[in-house]
Amino acid sequence: MKKHIKSILPQPIKTAYHAVFRLFFRLINKLSPELATKLLHYKTTGKWINLKNPKDFNEKLQWLKLNEDQALKSVCADKYAVYQYIEKNYDSSILNKLIAGYGKPSDIEWDKLPDKFAMKCNHGCGYNIVTKNKKELDRNKVTKQMNKWLGEKYGQKLLEPHYDLIEPKIIVEEYIESRVDLFPLDYKIYCFNGVAKLVLVCSEREESLKLDFFDLEWNRLSVGHKEDESTKIIEKPACFDEMVRHAEALSQPFTFVRVDFYDKDGVPLLGELTFTPAANMATYYNDCGLDFLGNMMDLKIPNNKISLY
Repeated sequence: MKKHIKSILPQPIKTAYHAVFRLFFRLINKLSPELATKLLHYKTTGKWINLKNPKDFNEKLQWLKLNEDQALKSVCADKYAVYQYIEKNYDSSILNKLIAGYGKPSDIEWDKLPDKFAMKCNHGCGYNIVTKNKKELDRNKVTKQMNKWLGEKYGQKLLEPHYDLIEPKIIVEEYIESRVDLFPLDYKIYCFNGVAKLVLVCSEREESLKLDFFDLEWNRLSVGHKEDESTKIIEKPACFDEMVRHAEALSQPFTFVRVDFYDKDGVPLLGELTFTPAANMATYYNDCGLDFLGNMMDLKIPNNKISLY
């Protein structure tokens, strides 16, 4: 089998290729966000999307990105600001403990941090350093990595503009672990027009990430790919009904939001609110799943713009 040409390129050339590619899409995005979205979506998924009459889940999410106001989404996607938002507007009992917030790595007070914690940048995804023993961390490497992340415009990577409205910060949260000291399961509840419809359970992160979809009665849904599902029994958490109740309350202002929770020994803890899962280009759904999820979403009139229907 022939290898893709990029897979055999030296690393410096690969890096240059990706830099040129990102610059190209930034320029196109300034001229036409819709065209840039279509091109990037095709490059990522191999599918052309119809933004004039969106049908499936990814298409409708892309349409929402281009047509809905991003201000409140940016607040709720901000891993720091969401604490203040929920404390002011909702039930703060679902929040994980926020240990500290810093503007830059040199502000980090290492001696005051507990041995276990999760350190994150607030303005994107994947900006995480999790440790069970801070003495094992190379602080110089952490500082270098945090400086790199803080300097990135996460929203420009895959055209998710609400992230670039967030002022970058470093936050430190309490380390979440289960009774058996493994990575906790992640329960991602899909809410459409203020109503929870299904949950994606992410498990086995320490081995190979598994994705299992269930309806609210905990019946398995054939939304994703069979090979991505866990072979283990995924039990419904005792606090699942609480998760759903909280998710629906938080989702009221939005056409779509995925509200992520952890189960900390029977207590639901909020992970994050996600408005553009996989940058609206997820390939972990099958075709029927994309249609199934798309049919759940009713595109309303955002910001007084003309409705599609």
